[in-house]
Amino acid sequence: MAEKPTHPPPEPEESAAASLLTNPTWERVQLARHPKRPHALDYISRVFTGFSELHGDRFYGDDAAVVGGFALLDAQPVMVIAQEKGRDTKQKLHRNFGMPKPEGYRKAMRLMRMADKFQRPIVTFLDTMGAYPGIDAEERGQAEAIAHNLREMSRLGVPVITIVIGEGGSGGALGLGIANRVYMLENAYYSVISPESCAAIIYRDSGRAAEAAKALRLTALDLEGLRLIDGVVKEPAEGAHTDPDKAAEFVKQTILKALAELATLSRRELIDERYDKFRRMGSFFAES
Repeated sequence: MAEKPTHPPPEPEESAAASLLTNPTWERVQLARHPKRPHALDYISRVFTGFSELHGDRFYGDDAAVVGGFALLDAQPVMVIAQEKGRDTKQKLHRNFGMPKPEGYRKAMRLMRMADKFQRPIVTFLDTMGAYPGIDAEERGQAEAIAHNLREMSRLGVPVITIVIGEGGSGGALGLGIANRVYMLENAYYSVISPESCAAIIYRDSGRAAEAAKALRLTALDLEGLRLIDGVVKEPAEGAHTDPDKAAEFVKQTILKALAELATLSRRELIDERYDKFRRMGSFFAES
């Protein structure tokens, strides 16, 4: 009787633990999501003084996932607008885990127009998994609200500075991110899609999120190399959560430097520079 042919056993797939050890991109994603990482209100309380929060979009309601108001940065009046996740369970539910609804984006635009009217620079902090995908948000025009912000932010005649402090998820983050200067903290990420969602679509397996994160090139160093952001904000050695005060000082110095660079530009020059900045993105194969 002939023996059955034998086949070599399949190569064992790389374990998740081994993947983590060889994937610094995924490590940064985990740091961006660290439960003790400073949130927007933590930075606002350390970087600015006299923060006076303003509420409501004057259309529907007040979205707690977006906070904003006038503040002072070393005696200079500015408008601060940020996405806030909340810290404990009660706060997270109140802030909708940092996922804005249409009224959040419309509130932000109302405040930006106010800042433009009174010639106050705008500082935005991005930290969201993405815009809220629920049916109530869609019914109230989520896509339109974000698209409206993209258009109107490009027309603002005051300096706009954006800092990604944690997660920069898709259009939900970009809806507050059309700025003259865009910076990222060292362990933040900024991407068109979350690693888990990307893995579910591309690999049909959300468990391959670490692999997807590496392919997305979503870290601060990746995006600086692609010239999609203007700089990387340093963090304390083990991450911003280990020393929030020092992390806030790095953020403050970055904002002050950016404001000094933009202070000499006219209204028209600010608009043109912002427009040109985003028009250049993605032109990797075009001749200069």
